[in-house]
Amino acid sequence: MSPDHLEKLREEIVRYSQRLHSSGWVANHDGNLTARISETHLLCTPTAVSKGDVQPGWLIVVDGENKVVEGTRRAFSELQLHRAAYAARDDITVVLHAHPPTATGFAVAGRELPHPIMAEPVVTLGTRVPLVPYFRPGSPALTDAIGSALQQADVVLLERHGVLAVGGSFEQAYLRMELVEHLAKIGLVAQQLGHARPLPSGEVEALSSKGRPGSMPARITESTGGVDEPAVPGSAPRGEVGRLVENALKRYQ
Repeated sequence: MSPDHLEKLREEIVRYSQRLHSSGWVANHDGNLTARISETHLLCTPTAVSKGDVQPGWLIVVDGENKVVEGTRRAFSELQLHRAAYAARDDITVVLHAHPPTATGFAVAGRELPHPIMAEPVVTLGTRVPLVPYFRPGSPALTDAIGSALQQADVVLLERHGVLAVGGSFEQAYLRMELVEHLAKIGLVAQQLGHARPLPSGEVEALSSKGRPGSMPARITESTGGVDEPAVPGSAPRGEVGRLVENALKRYQ
């Protein structure tokens, strides 16, 4: 990895660490962020710091044994969660773990999100946001469960633990977590009103048939305000995805 790329990752990990805090998704020393910088080494936020205060000089690099090889601070204890994600899929280059309150409320209650109930989240998130059962931190069973869940989705709920989001950039992982928290709020209100009605199976199949994700860009360009096309094999052309969403929404207007 070039020094310029590593420096950019440092800037992004600080930016999104602070965004997690400003969004109210972490408190105290909660949450952590990592980026894969080689087959074994990770760039990480350190333990025992508020994510709202993280500075570039506080970041650490850990080797394959989770030993700090760069930086003066200590590694956090839940690196296993991140290692499990990276081991599950080669396309994952960043991992975020946080406690967005509504989605984490579902996880604490041991309940999956009421999904799919809307068209757009199916296109972006796929058909499931899995709930990973609770296992004691450090358990091999937890590693296996996370790996299995990430074969189905890019964001998972961790029972009694929070939310884990992955992606090809910090922006992508953050936006996925943001959507899950938003969906959790909508689903909770729908349940309070009596029923979170699931989408018909035919609509779910049509919306998800082009692969996950069909509309989420790997990054948003800052210069033009536009978006890069998703680099996902088999993903739907943007116009086709738009028509699928539009047709599904019309059925419920």
